Amino acid sequence: MSRTPSRNSRISRISRTPHALPLFAPAYVGGVQLGAYAARHLLTPGARERLLRRCSTNVDNLAAGRWDTLAGSAFLVEAPMELPYALLLLAVLGYTEYAYGAWWAAGAFAYGHVGASLLVYAGLRALRAGPRTRSATDVGVSYGLNAVAGALAAALPRGPARTAACAALLTLGVRPCLQGRGRTTFTDVGHLLALTLGLGLGPALIRGRRRGLGRRSPQ
Repeated sequence: MSRTPSRNSRISRISRTPHALPLFAPAYVGGVQLGAYAARHLLTPGARERLLRRCSTNVDNLAAGRWDTLAGSAFLVEAPMELPYALLLLAVLGYTEYAYGAWWAAGAFAYGHVGASLLVYAGLRALRAGPRTRSATDVGVSYGLNAVAGALAAALPRGPARTAACAALLTLGVRPCLQGRGRTTFTDVGHLLALTLGLGLGPALIRGRRRGLGRRSPQ
């Protein structure tokens, strides 16, 4: 007698299988955007500011042991994302999910988001940042986006395309960090760190592709 797969097993198989229709990327981007609109229209300015500060991966929160902010900050943005940026995020995450699977896309995003947040935190503590910086609002999707984009660029086939893509991303990441003291923000540094972490994931993604990660799994 054939056994009907459970709902959980079907979801797990879809999330692991490359070339499945992207589901998690649009759900994530849509959820972040809807949350931003809800916070803007349903909360008072004061309540919204308290929510953002409570979920920020700033020095004060992490030093106080609020490690849950490492996850929560990835689901909040200070304002609804502009359409071009939201579409870019959807395209990068959606392609990664389609080509390599949802678990890899989510893992690379989380790796960049958490890794860059912790590195920025360590740097600000070492530099003994002032009170304003220590309590700054620090939420959003940009660290994760930079990491996934870097990983995709580094996983391109060896040749001019990979070199050009990596060089272009690094140029975009380094440029804001060269504005000079007082103009470069810790977020600019965080973007560069996240991009660097993502570029480091490229070889792992290439190895996975050679093992068949990027091919359709047999039914």
